[in-house]
Amino acid sequence: MKWIAIAGAALALCGCQNMPEPYAPPVQRQRFENFQPYRVNRVLNMADPDARDHFVQDIADKLEGTWRWTAQRPTVSLTPASNQHLLYSIEFTIPKVTFQETGPVTISFYVNDHLLERKFYPEAGHYVFEKPVPPEWVPLDKPSILAAEIDKVLAPKDEDRKYGFVLVKLGFAE
Repeated sequence: MKWIAIAGAALALCGCQNMPEPYAPPVQRQRFENFQPYRVNRVLNMADPDARDHFVQDIADKLEGTWRWTAQRPTVSLTPASNQHLLYSIEFTIPKVTFQETGPVTISFYVNDHLLERKFYPEAGHYVFEKPVPPEWVPLDKPSILAAEIDKVLAPKDEDRKYGFVLVKLGFAE
């Protein structure tokens, strides 16, 4: 009986706890004026399942891994969520096989038929080009046309195709 009383007292002492002191909720802070919880990003990867839906011209239907051959002026149609803080973004390769025939090339980058920049490429290689797009060039809630035009293409005599460069990505980034 004595042991039962001691065990009961021990259980009663273990069951007693101090509750934490009450505290005020955290201080509420003002939101940032230009806060955007996500980035506007509509860069079309050539391996995207819906990529063909956005092709306007001069991009091969056949996917070669994660890239596609282009002809002279590969063009896509995209509708960005905003026209603010957009970058024209393209990732491409000028292959040695075409460069051996064409030599150095110049590529012109367009947004809705506005020339964004014309850039000279003196050698074959992998390139990324990004440049801010003026907001007035991109209408809200309407498709925008993005293009990259190469000045010289490879046109093999035994083929109907023309080869410009290899396209990996093209679109708007923020």
